[in-house]
Amino acid sequence: MSAFRTDGDILCFGEVLLRLSAPGAELLLQTPKVNICVGGAEANVAVSLATLGHNVSIFSTLPDNALGHAARNELRRHGVDTSRIAFRPGRMGLYFLSPGAGGRAAEVIYDRAASSFANAEHAKTNWSEVLKGAGWLHVSGVTAALGPQVAEAAIRAVTEARKLGLTVSFDCNYRERLWKAWNGDASAILRQILAQSDIVFGNERDIALILGGSPANAREAADAAFKAFPDLRLMAATHRVQHSVNHHALAAALHTRDGSADAPAIEVTHIVDRIGAGDAFAAG
Repeated sequence: MSAFRTDGDILCFGEVLLRLSAPGAELLLQTPKVNICVGGAEANVAVSLATLGHNVSIFSTLPDNALGHAARNELRRHGVDTSRIAFRPGRMGLYFLSPGAGGRAAEVIYDRAASSFANAEHAKTNWSEVLKGAGWLHVSGVTAALGPQVAEAAIRAVTEARKLGLTVSFDCNYRERLWKAWNGDASAILRQILAQSDIVFGNERDIALILGGSPANAREAADAAFKAFPDLRLMAATHRVQHSVNHHALAAALHTRDGSADAPAIEVTHIVDRIGAGDAFAAG
C-alpha cells in the first residue's frame, strides 16, 4: 500500500454555513435570542485540521455581504487558507439548532436552499486549477446532497483529484432531508464519489445505502466496500450509544483490506455540544 500524500495543502470543498442555536436547552421559539457561529461539515474539518497544525484551505462560495465576509474571517482566524473562497450575490446558508435535553433529541432545521454556494456556477469550475498545490482533497455527502449541480461538482472534483494523484477522503454524512428536497439519487451519486476515494468515513448503514444489501457489521460492510471500490484503502467510523442527550458512549473502528483496529468505548458525560463531532473525528 503506497503512502498517503503528505505534501501540499489539504483542500476541503463544501458550503460554509451559519448556525443559529437556542442557548442552553431551550427550544428556538422559547428564547428571544440565538447564538450564532460558523459551521458546515467541511468547514469544521478544515478548522480542526488547521488547529492540529496542518496546512489546510477551503474552496467555497459565500455571499458578498457582511455575513459572508464575517464567515470567511472566522475561518481565517483559525488558520484556514481562505484564498479559494469566492464571493457572489446571494444569501448565506443557515441552519437552526434546538439543543436536546434529557430524553428530547436535538433538532436541526436547514435553511440553505438557493444560497450563494448552491447557486454558484459549479459547472465552470476549473478543478485542475483549484487543486493546484493541494495533496489531499476532502469532501462530504452533505455537499453532494445540495442539488444536481453541486453533486456533479463533487464528482468532478474527486475524479480530477484522483487523476492528479491526490489523496481523496470522503465522509458519507448522509442527510435524508437534503436528498429528498430534490429527489436526488443518493446511492448512485455517493457511489461515484466513493469510487474515487482512498478513505471513507462511514458505517454499515452508509455502505448499505450505497451498495445495497444488509451487512451484519462494520467489518462485513468494509469488505463489501473494498470489493466494490478497488482504490479504497481505509474505512473509519465511530459508534455511538446515546444514554441521554448529555451522556454518550463513543467507540471507533478503522478497517483496511488486511484487518481492523477497534478503539473501545469511552463514556462521555456532561456533553456541551455534539454537533460536528463526526467532523472532528474525520480531521483526527
